[in-house]
Amino acid sequence: MDPVGKVLWLIESRLSREISLSELADLSGVSRFHLSRAFGAATGHSVMGYLRRRRLSEAARSLSMGAPDILTVALDAGYGSHEAFTRAFYNQFGLTPERFRARGHLTSPEFVEPIRMDQTLLVELEAPRLEDGRALLIAGLGQRYTFETNEGIPAQWQRFGPYIGNIPGQVGWTTYGVCCNSDDTGSFEYICGVEASHFSEIPEELSRIRIPAHRYAVFSHRGHISTIRSTVYTIWNKWLPESGLAVSDAPDFERYDDRFDPKSGSGVVEIWIPMKA
Repeated sequence: MDPVGKVLWLIESRLSREISLSELADLSGVSRFHLSRAFGAATGHSVMGYLRRRRLSEAARSLSMGAPDILTVALDAGYGSHEAFTRAFYNQFGLTPERFRARGHLTSPEFVEPIRMDQTLLVELEAPRLEDGRALLIAGLGQRYTFETNEGIPAQWQRFGPYIGNIPGQVGWTTYGVCCNSDDTGSFEYICGVEASHFSEIPEELSRIRIPAHRYAVFSHRGHISTIRSTVYTIWNKWLPESGLAVSDAPDFERYDDRFDPKSGSGVVEIWIPMKA
């Protein structure tokens, strides 16, 4: 079973027990970084965000069936107090637990059923090349996302377009989409940028990141950019688990050179995944 499949099973079997991202990663046999990226690519959720929403959904199921003791429901969902449970429940469902119970039915667009892995997202990958990438200075527009909110990335690229060719010290015309600065909640920073020779004159509104020299597995996505999710899904959930190689907790990035046409959204995009030595 792939790491994400293992974690989905573990979550369902431990909904009423405390478990951390580190424990889930250990039990699935990969690093926290690998698990977070693979889970997001497979499900569109962060690991801990999905766990929280599943627990609250099962709490909603119990309440819809008339559970008499809300504190017991809260404790089963992993909350130590009625107040904390009520805040989290309201944030997800827009109703207090009491009002949800009074409705007497479960129907809600915010109810999260257990996810089943979508094997239709698997595609045939070209064999990647292994390459020692040099250090890069990247300057561009940065924004934080979760896997639930990353639909804003295409608009971010549109906002970045006017900066291309106008960034002090820009090196060449290749652009980069860098995923970096992730945390255990599933939040990460995405920077769409270009290589710069220095950071001393970069405008304040732009983000900067130094990517150290690293060993990478480099994959090619061919076709329209709208289908890149399938390529990323296959890398993280099939190729990497089967490769026996370990991913490094370092920035990974998309590389757009002259083989990609930004106007049509089609061409070749390289996906650079940092590997442990």
